Amino acid sequence: MKTVREVMSSTLVTVKPAAMMIEAARVMSKAGVGSALVVEGGSLVGIFTERDILRVFEQMHADPARVAPVSTMMTPDPETIDPAASVGTAMDLMLDRGFRHLPVMEGGALVGVVSMRDLARSITKG
Repeated sequence: MKTVREVMSSTLVTVKPAAMMIEAARVMSKAGVGSALVVEGGSLVGIFTERDILRVFEQMHADPARVAPVSTMMTPDPETIDPAASVGTAMDLMLDRGFRHLPVMEGGALVGVVSMRDLARSITKG
């Protein structure tokens, strides 16, 4: 079975916790991804996703939301997975917990992110 390392993206889309949500949305849109990893001092501190953007507009007015820091709506200390884990293990974790994006950590270092799309493609392509 394939491993997470074989299907993950090692191109990291990152923002700082103090970045405005509009900046994070722009970075995500430009990269064509559904999440940004929130990094401070070289450490993963959260993840900001498309779902978080939807929650922002449900809970806040548009103008304040645009300039609010990512840290106010990100998922702090997100679950991660090791790159040696199987695609099946990643799929089970993501389905069980309702994630669409999962940071990949190796030896305490952020090395990638795997999405539900990455996992689905790996299964359909054999």
